[in-house]
Amino acid sequence: MRVAIAALILALTLPAQSKLTVAQLVSFLQSSIRLNHPDKQVANYLSKVRLSERLDERTIEDLQGQGIGPRTVEALRKMREESQGLPAPQPPAPKPAAPVIPPPSSEEQARVLEEVRGYALAYTKSLPDFICAQVIRRYYDESGMEFWALMDTLSLRLSYFNQKEDYKLMLVNNQTTTQSYESLGGATSTGEFGSLLKEVFEPKSHAAFQWERWATLRGRRTHVYSYQVAQQYSQWRVSYQRQLEIVPGYRGLVYVEKATNKVLRVTLEAVDIPPSFPIQQAATILDYDYVTISDREFLLPLKAVVRMREAKFLTKNEVEFRMYRKFSAEATIKFETPDALPEDQTKEQPAKP
Repeated sequence: MRVAIAALILALTLPAQSKLTVAQLVSFLQSSIRLNHPDKQVANYLSKVRLSERLDERTIEDLQGQGIGPRTVEALRKMREESQGLPAPQPPAPKPAAPVIPPPSSEEQARVLEEVRGYALAYTKSLPDFICAQVIRRYYDESGMEFWALMDTLSLRLSYFNQKEDYKLMLVNNQTTTQSYESLGGATSTGEFGSLLKEVFEPKSHAAFQWERWATLRGRRTHVYSYQVAQQYSQWRVSYQRQLEIVPGYRGLVYVEKATNKVLRVTLEAVDIPPSFPIQQAATILDYDYVTISDREFLLPLKAVVRMREAKFLTKNEVEFRMYRKFSAEATIKFETPDALPEDQTKEQPAKP
């Protein structure tokens, strides 16, 4: 699996007149406290925000106790005055008690992981030759606060033949192009079809697994295991401007369907990146779902989310895989930019007893 980012010179203007609920405002400020965002920068953003609900002094005092700065407090008090004619915030919905489901025995966990290892190492050999449409929505944020702006939307023809991937860029922002995918600036990734999964379970990766919880993903009960791969055993490469490259250690989660012991999701996040390397955060979430090709069902990539950070500059690629077809000279795909997948397709749900 390889991810890369190229330097971009982009101007980001935060959306003026954004409307937030009080709960959204509090969540944003608590996040800014955890991430140590500068007081002046947070206050400047708040000057462009409008509330949809009434803000009270007690909320401001609670946030002040949590660590917001004086300029942010001043901005909040101005927002409080301007919001006095608005309705009171809706009380938060009570959180349902999480069901208690006992974990599998240690023997069962070991059996499941060993079966998943066999599946992961043989995964690419089990895939048919196919083509599909790959849609990549690339976002950026210069503030470091996850105020995402869409940079571009790419449509690619992805061919998988003889266990090799081939990418052909077809559209950029719904316009035809002769540019190659490899020559694009900005953040790119490859290897979603098997190499990421294989690298986690390769014996030479020495991944250490640990049971985490039960979960539900796309209506299916899953085991969730955490794992960690030390840097000396890692094969995951992160490159910068195609000139600098590191092989960091990484950690993540693996979601295993209980009924089949097949992987429905794998995540990874780089750890212990050298301080001198420009990219300081890199992470991937890859979801798989069942697809029918030539009357046979296969578990194939559904969506990947690739995120990176260089100083405050954030990038996020949302990669969707659509319209799988059997590979042949006659196979065709109509390239267009479809709507994004519904959130519930990739949202984890609690496990039900």
